[in-house]
Amino acid sequence: MNEAALTLEGWYALHDFRTMDWTAWKETDDEERAGALEELHNFLQEWDLLEQSKTGSTAVYSIIGQKADFVFMHLRESLEELNALENAFNKTTFAEYTKKAYSYVSVVELSNYLASGGGDPKDNPEIMARLQPILPKSKHICFYPMNKKRDLSDNWYMLSMDERRAMMRSHGLIGRSYAGKVKQIISGSVGLDDWEWGVTLFSDDPLHFKKLVYEMRFDEVSARYGEFGSFYVGNLLNEQLFEDMLKI
Repeated sequence: MNEAALTLEGWYALHDFRTMDWTAWKETDDEERAGALEELHNFLQEWDLLEQSKTGSTAVYSIIGQKADFVFMHLRESLEELNALENAFNKTTFAEYTKKAYSYVSVVELSNYLASGGGDPKDNPEIMARLQPILPKSKHICFYPMNKKRDLSDNWYMLSMDERRAMMRSHGLIGRSYAGKVKQIISGSVGLDDWEWGVTLFSDDPLHFKKLVYEMRFDEVSARYGEFGSFYVGNLLNEQLFEDMLKI
């Protein structure tokens, strides 16, 4: 049996993609719409206060295309907290005007492929900042799930640790070349969702998503062993932009 990569886990993640029932939203009266927006406002304020206390983080983005209208990306300390906030939101009047488009459950993850240094990694503030990140409020988001291939001779899990570590080192160099341009959060989902990892990218320039993913396609880790799900791309929503989006 090949050596499995060791991982460090941080906050749990929920990507909650929603579509608006625009017909129902337009047909409701102004009073109910105002009440629904007030509930939404209260939730956004509550999530912001939690982020200020550094016990979790939330980012909200509109989604471009037909896959969804917006996404809430939540990071919390436990699955119980994610479940509680999801249930609380589903009970709001505003949620009645949304439909669940897609969701993804995972946990922020760092592997030992590129590990260096000694001591307890959780005593390292830089590592903890990566395991429990405050989500950047960049202008754009890109999310996609992915697997490592298990197909005949192209089986990632049959490679030795040394082979995998060498390829991940090369793969990581591409990502580091986009430092300052793209913020990347990798979350593991083996046993938690249908894919093995979720990748969330943040940038102020959406072309960086295209260039980074395209460049990585030529690296052996992706070219030979990568399998990718659907891509979701969107624009940042703050309270005012969200309210503007919902205006009739």
